[in-house]
Amino acid sequence: MSNTQPMIESFIPAPVDKSRIAASFSRSAASYDSVAQLQQQVGNQLLAKLPAGFTANTILDAGCGTGYFTRELTQRFNPDQIYAVDLAAGMLNYAADKTAEADQSRTHWAQTDVEHLPFADNSFDLVYSSLVVQWCADLEAFFREAKRVLKPGGILVFSTLGPRTLYELKEAWKPIDQHVHVNEFMPYECVEQLLSGQAFSTDAISSGDIVLSYQRLNQLTKELKSLGAHNMNEQQSSGLTGKSRIKALIENYEQFRSTDGILPATYEVYYGLAVV
Repeated sequence: MSNTQPMIESFIPAPVDKSRIAASFSRSAASYDSVAQLQQQVGNQLLAKLPAGFTANTILDAGCGTGYFTRELTQRFNPDQIYAVDLAAGMLNYAADKTAEADQSRTHWAQTDVEHLPFADNSFDLVYSSLVVQWCADLEAFFREAKRVLKPGGILVFSTLGPRTLYELKEAWKPIDQHVHVNEFMPYECVEQLLSGQAFSTDAISSGDIVLSYQRLNQLTKELKSLGAHNMNEQQSSGLTGKSRIKALIENYEQFRSTDGILPATYEVYYGLAVV
């Protein structure tokens, strides 16, 4: 084993019930794109990471959600075949309904876990996965599967979230109780180790913060709920959130309000690219 293995073992993510994840995102399918400003910004930045002149005739959109980037990938690469998979049946149904009639014959949908891809070895020129793998119970399994299904010379591009994500919300909750109120994400070093452990011919990860702006805290919390991306950690509080606690949360979050009156919400984003 690598001498950096303790770094991976030191990060023990709280268990997450994938059936809850699938159900939550299924419920949010119809509202998702209208509030997915972060997801669309990150997805476009991920597309920009692909090498100039790269072509892909067979594509896998791993964790396609509403199919927003399935459609973008189809338009950009004009592939012979594109496969879109997701854990949430509601997302797949919504995505299929939004697919243009001209693209229906080459677009294929499958409900599956990205950690267990139902495809043969050497099937794809490109595996694209944006803001999905943070929900993996075994990120190493996803990287292994992505490498397996890629053709020689094929490319994996993915984005995920880091532990500084929504740190303002975490800090605002700290004085109130010790429950987990914000989803926890894997540190950069762990993601980097797991990716490099698959021995792609080349691999690289970059990171950057995206800060979204709100006038009121409830705009952020409602957006998270509409996305289906609210707290799904099994260590979260099971009790109701009382008015006094919400008032305290709002007051605590005010410490982050900027001089121009904006409440920030920070997302730490990692972008990975690996070539078979």
